[in-house]
This record gives sequence, structure tokens and C-alpha cells, in this order.
Amino acid sequence: MSEREMRNRPEILSPAGNFEKMKFAVLYGADAVYVAGKSFGMRAASENFSDEELIYAVKYCHDRGVKLYVTVNVMPRQYELYLLPDYLKFLNDQAKPDALIISDMGVFSMAEKYAPDIDIHISTQASTVNSEACKMYHSMGAKRIVLSRELTLTEIKMIRADIPEELELEAFVHGAMCVSYSGRCLLSNFFTGRDANRGQCAQPCRWEYFEGEKYAEIFEKKRPEEKISLIENEQGTFMFSSKDMCMIEHIPELVEAGIDSFKIEGRVKSAYYTALTANAYKTELMRYVEQGENYRFDSKSLYELESVSHREYGTGYFFDDCHENAQISKDGGYIRDKAFLSTVVSFDRETSRATLCQWNKSCEGQICELVSPGVYSREFTLTDMRDMNGEKIESSPHPRMLFTVSAPFEFKEGDIVRGQ
Repeated sequence: MSEREMRNRPEILSPAGNFEKMKFAVLYGADAVYVAGKSFGMRAASENFSDEELIYAVKYCHDRGVKLYVTVNVMPRQYELYLLPDYLKFLNDQAKPDALIISDMGVFSMAEKYAPDIDIHISTQASTVNSEACKMYHSMGAKRIVLSRELTLTEIKMIRADIPEELELEAFVHGAMCVSYSGRCLLSNFFTGRDANRGQCAQPCRWEYFEGEKYAEIFEKKRPEEKISLIENEQGTFMFSSKDMCMIEHIPELVEAGIDSFKIEGRVKSAYYTALTANAYKTELMRYVEQGENYRFDSKSLYELESVSHREYGTGYFFDDCHENAQISKDGGYIRDKAFLSTVVSFDRETSRATLCQWNKSCEGQICELVSPGVYSREFTLTDMRDMNGEKIESSPHPRMLFTVSAPFEFKEGDIVRGQ
């Protein structure tokens, strides 16, 4: 690792669609989280944070040495602008997050005026693809650039070499990709009237499209030689649906490219997803930091990421030009995650029993895996299940019920029990 890499270990930046997901991200190794308030964030489908929750969330993270960034990255229409000053003042004077993620230049200007004490990060929605744009934003006061997802690693290295060292670069390394350039999409607005550029995307690129024939081709009238094949299976035709990005096998290349923050997509994903992705990337990154030239990728990290709900994995555009490889998923469907059964509430060392909180039904004798922060999953069997009165039970059928099991090794509060 270079001197700069040793001095500035990249942060693991996790999504947090609500307070519960944020707590999982923090527990499982995120160095920073990004969240949204009830307005002006690009993921209206997630629960997001009320003003009171934002204040508490920032304190919760800061007490644990974790940063919190607030997305204000919509492209607001004229009639929405009047709401921004009060919201920005609230963020500046009361919530006090570490940064605002902004894409619209008007919002940038208003943030400088009404939230002068908060750092500004330029959102990927701004489609930043060259060093001159980075330097322009930096001259205006931006501390970090969230790069366009369409860049290759080679291009990122070139940008890093031509910008001030103190200007940070952030890049998405995992999660859903968008069929449109840097997320700027009109499909949702066209089909449903829900503006993707104001956080309301209906994700029509992932819908199922059907044709009467099993195979068809479409092409633009003046370019008949440039055909796009539509291949339908039993699930439908997925001509827009992108592969999910997964760069877990390429930590050294990401670090060497000069990326300061590894961003994980998924504010509308589950708490289980949030925990597993943060854990895998943090574990693998720390292995690289500690081992340096002796580092070898551990396939157990990929095994963990394959246990969450995802589409077919790819490496985005880091190694492939987006014009040459569109990263379109072959089947379009989700590969379902392993069942998130319960979380560990407490562990009694004297009796070697763990108290669990149910998320999904589990049964006596079921083969499970225990997921712990910074540790690869360990297999065990659920045995001697008992309710909180000590009575033996065969299953845990009720949502969030507490029960105890015999533990073959030490469990810790916040550990996750999942099915095989």
C-alpha cells in the first residue's frame, strides 16, 4: 500500500433507510452512514428520518465514532424551494450532521447560505466524470465528490492524480445499478408520474415486460444494424434491469485508485442487508490494510454477500466501458437471501444460553449460521429452545418473541441468526 493509502484508510459508507437499519450499519462496521429526512432525499420509498430522529441519529453515530451524512440531493422544482431554508437551518443549527449530499447547484448555493457549518458532498446525480468538474466544485467549497457510476477505475485514477489531495472521492462499490446515466431517469415519470429526480422512482427498469413471442429484437429506425435482443423467460422480459454491483473481490484496486469512501447502495433494503454488506466490506478492507502485499481475497466475504437478496452480480463499469458492456442482467430476477431468523439480545456465559428476538420463524433442530461483526458466519444447530418461562418450545412463531437456546459458542448482543 502507498503512503497515502496507509494514511487515509477508505471509509465504509452504509445506507440507512431508518433508525433500525442505521443501528445495524454502525454495529457491523460502517465508518459512516447516509440518511435522509422526510423531504429532499432521493429515496422517498424508504422510511427516512423525522427531524427528531435526525437529531438523535447524529448523536447516536457520533457517540460511537461514526459519521452521518444527510442527502439533500433531489432536483427541486420552483414551488418547492421555499421549504429549503428552514430545513437547511434546522440541519445546521440542531441536527448537525457531518455533511450534506447535494446534486442541484441551486440547493448548493442555499446550503452555503443557510447551513454554512456543514460540509458539502457532491452527489453522483451531478454526473461528475472529470477532474475539472471536481476542481470547480472544490473551489466552490465542496469537500467530497461522489463520482459518476459510469467511470472506469482507470479514469478514477486519472481524476485522483489531477485534483487537490484534500478533495475526497467517493464511489459506489456495491448494490443496485441504474439503467440511466448516473440515476437521471425519466421512465418513472413517464409511466407513473412519479419523478425519479425528486426521490419518487417507481423503478420501471425492473418491471417485468412481456411479448407474445419468446424472442424479439428492437432497433431505432435509422440504425437497423444496432439491434437490441429481448429474451423472455418465465419471469418476463428484462431489457432494462441492470446487474447489481459487487466489488468485494477488488478491494486493492479500489484503494489504489485513490477512492476515499466505499459507498454501499440500498436505503430501501433490509436491516439484514445493511448489516451483511457493511460487515463484508469492512472485514475484507481491514484484512487488506493489515496484510498489505500478502493480502489474498477470502471467498467467505463473497459468500456473505451472496446470502442477501440481490440480482446477478457484476463489477459495474469499473473494468468495462458502459458503451461496450451495459451490465444488463440476464434474468432480471432477485436471488433471494437466506432467512433472517433472529437477533441476539443477551448471552449467559454461566449457562451458555442465548436469548434471541424472533424476526422470522425458526424451529428446534434447524441448522443455522451466526453472523457477528468482524467475524465470518459460523454454523450451529438450534437446540433446547425454550420460552421466557423456561418451557420447551418447538418453534418461534410469533413476531419479535423472545426465547432462549443452547449456544455452542459465545454469542454477543446484536449478532444475527440466519437459516441455511
